[in-house]
Amino acid sequence: MKLFTYILMLMVLFSSCTGGKKMVGAKNKEALRTKYAEIVGVSKNEIKNVKLYAFIDQWYGVNYKYGGISKSGVDCSGFCTVLYAEIYHKHIKRTTAALARESKKVSKKNLKEGDLVFFTIEKKKNAHVGVYLMNNKFVHASSSKGVLISSLTNPYYIKTYNKGGRL
Repeated sequence: MKLFTYILMLMVLFSSCTGGKKMVGAKNKEALRTKYAEIVGVSKNEIKNVKLYAFIDQWYGVNYKYGGISKSGVDCSGFCTVLYAEIYHKHIKRTTAALARESKKVSKKNLKEGDLVFFTIEKKKNAHVGVYLMNNKFVHASSSKGVLISSLTNPYYIKTYNKGGRL
């Protein structure tokens, strides 16, 4: 497990240092705040963690790949693992089931930015995970559309939502 964590951190460090969009600059920060405020449906003043949204911007649209943890393909728990490592400097479990076990349950109305949201897919409890943003929106690696922001008010996610969790 330590080897996996070491490799993951090297991948995050490498991807942060090469290519991709810059995460600095007041002009870029303002553009990100404006863009994601509109997507999430809040005022741009509510977008405080610009680093999180810059990370999302870099990963948005990356294709789904079961077991993947890179921009060439990522699965839902892999995306959460990389996001937590880069944004929150926290090493988390690699599987959705382990994350569900490790997290403290949080009611939907008490979800905060950075909390995990879990879904039951095809009768398999906690088969999918994403990271809550705000205003019922969450970011995740969808098996059909890759990394994107979705709404907990979408009928599919209303039906499949299982729980919120905080690490």
